[in-house]
Formats: sequence, C-alpha cells, structure tokens
Amino acid sequence: MKVDLEKFSRASKSDFLGNKKLKEKLKSTKPKNLDSIFLQHHEDAFSEINCLDCANCCKTTSPIFIQTDIDRLAKVFRMKSSQFIDEYLHRDEESDYVLNSSPCAFLGLDNKCLVYEDRPKACREYPHTNRKNMLGVLDLSLKNTLICPAVFKIFYEIGKDYRK
Repeated sequence: MKVDLEKFSRASKSDFLGNKKLKEKLKSTKPKNLDSIFLQHHEDAFSEINCLDCANCCKTTSPIFIQTDIDRLAKVFRMKSSQFIDEYLHRDEESDYVLNSSPCAFLGLDNKCLVYEDRPKACREYPHTNRKNMLGVLDLSLKNTLICPAVFKIFYEIGKDYRK
C-alpha cells in the first residue's frame, strides 16, 4: 500500500490526543496480554504497509548510534570510529550520538538503506511494536505514531477495543 505522507501527517497529528489517552489507559490498566496485542497488530500493519514505500523514519528522524554501531559502520566505510563520528554524527541534548541531518545519509533514492546489513541497532528494532514489555515503551510508541504509519495504524486498531 503506497503511503501518502502528507495525509498521514495530518491524520496522525489530528489523532494524537486520542492516541495519548489510549496510551494513558493502557498504562493505567496494564493489560497482561499487551505484548501479544501489539504483536498481532504489528504483524497485521506490516502485512499492509511496506517500509520501502514510506521510509518516513529515515527521512525525518535519527536513530541513536551506540558505540558498537559506530565501530561497525566505520569499518564498513574503512575509516576510524572518530572519523565516522566527525563526518556523520553529533551528540544530542541527551548526549546520545545521532545523525547530523535528515534524511539519513545512508538512505537511497529508492528508500533502501545503503548500509542495511550493518544498520544501527535502533534501526533494526524500529518501530519497537513487536517486542516484549510494550508497557515500558508506550511513550516512545506514542511519539512514533507521528512518524510511522504502521504504528499509527496499530494504535488505531488497538483503540477500537479500548476507546469505549
């Protein structure tokens, strides 16, 4: 399914307060099966949405680069880790290494990652909706409803059962 990023952006901003209420309800009720609920909706959403049709995460945000990511990518580019940092990264307000700019320097024109096999851990795990302890990443997942159409869809589907 082709993603209209402008339409998605309007819808995700419009529904953000409702999604925030859903997040608060999930945090307060702490459903025991929350991980499996998210996993099922994650699988359904990604059966319809192809990341290569979107790549909004790569176009608008930066993953956090941990030292092992930096070392691995520096090796790929045959440079020292310090050179990789100087060329591609800076520290954000939380002292994490992030990309200097958006879109990601490693995003191809076809939305394919040029370093896919060696991409940072944060990219491998994004959007974090198919993991254990979803309760612990609900704040992050709420933010991701504004970035990832699949996460937005996951919240929408879960909300059908919880917004009553």
